[in-house]
Amino acid sequence: MDIALPGESGGRSTRYALVGQPVQPVMGARFPRVAYAAAHVVADPLGVTDPWSRPVVDWDRTMAFRHHLWRLGFRIAEAMDTSQRGMGFDWASAQELIRRSIAEARTVDGADLASGAGTDHLAPGSAKTLDDVIGAYEEQFAFIEGQGGKAIMMASRALAAVAKGPDDYAAVYDRILSQASGKVILHWLGEMFDPALKGYWGCDDFETALDTVVAIIERHAGKVEGIKISLLDAGKEVALRDRLPDDVVMFTGDDFNYPELIAGDGKRHSHALLGIFDAIAPVANAALAKLADGDRAGYDALMAPTVPLSQKIFEAPTEYYKAGIVFMAWLNGHQDHFTMVGGMQSARGIRHYADIFRLADQAGLLADPDLAISRMKSLCAVAGV
Repeated sequence: MDIALPGESGGRSTRYALVGQPVQPVMGARFPRVAYAAAHVVADPLGVTDPWSRPVVDWDRTMAFRHHLWRLGFRIAEAMDTSQRGMGFDWASAQELIRRSIAEARTVDGADLASGAGTDHLAPGSAKTLDDVIGAYEEQFAFIEGQGGKAIMMASRALAAVAKGPDDYAAVYDRILSQASGKVILHWLGEMFDPALKGYWGCDDFETALDTVVAIIERHAGKVEGIKISLLDAGKEVALRDRLPDDVVMFTGDDFNYPELIAGDGKRHSHALLGIFDAIAPVANAALAKLADGDRAGYDALMAPTVPLSQKIFEAPTEYYKAGIVFMAWLNGHQDHFTMVGGMQSARGIRHYADIFRLADQAGLLADPDLAISRMKSLCAVAGV
């Protein structure tokens, strides 16, 4: 099978012959790591009237995708940045997503999820004080906990805007963690994912920020299940991992270096809370099953081809990675269209999508190659290829 795709360096289209064999997941596999997949939402293209400001969700397809992830053994990180929080998916929609997902999880044996609590319902610039930020966090925590859910404390643009230094971050996190009803997962999201988070933790220096984060976690070790770090830098993740209290878990959010971080260095390892797991779930399932069997070589052989794919999906501007995630779901038949909340499918060009197609094939991630070719041809035709 082959397809005409835009040339990798531009210019005329070239024929690409598919080489991959779809990887089959291991149903019922027991993973040696906690593995959260940050899941996307499926837009309703027929219901959209104002795509830039009024999201409309296809709830049936959105819930069906969560069942797909649960069947493959993953926990779900709900209403996170992969679902376009702060990029077209508002808090009102996130509330409905969280409510539906928690209710849906109760119908599935062993299903688990955690939901993002942030401050994104505040209008930009409306937070003037730390109390404004605290109040916003409290509102979202109260909703999630009121639904019987577990909260992931997301990084806050509002806090980044009003905080004067590390002490202000400590004050906000101390307040929220001290009153949380259950254990919380923290999320350190780098500015490559959201430029508005530049200088998070009150400084631009990693070592100072690290000291701030570790001190917060040590004060609240009984309330912190773990921390996800998304800086796309394995060395920084390991530096934090090595300083965590024994009962606090490191969740890798490094979509460039996740295989080695999950496998570990023989002394410590990271668990996973990854957006890329949305797109590579079948292969990640099979790889984690190999790791559970002590087959590191088999794990590496499956994971290695997913890394170039992930690097392509998460290339700069990294915040638009969601387009590649939804593109993969469309290619693999999890939704009937390639339309996103906020029209974000337009954030990447046809050459980017062609590269993802090639790399997904090479990683064994085109579940039905005939369907994927048909859909890729239609996208190329719209782009004039």
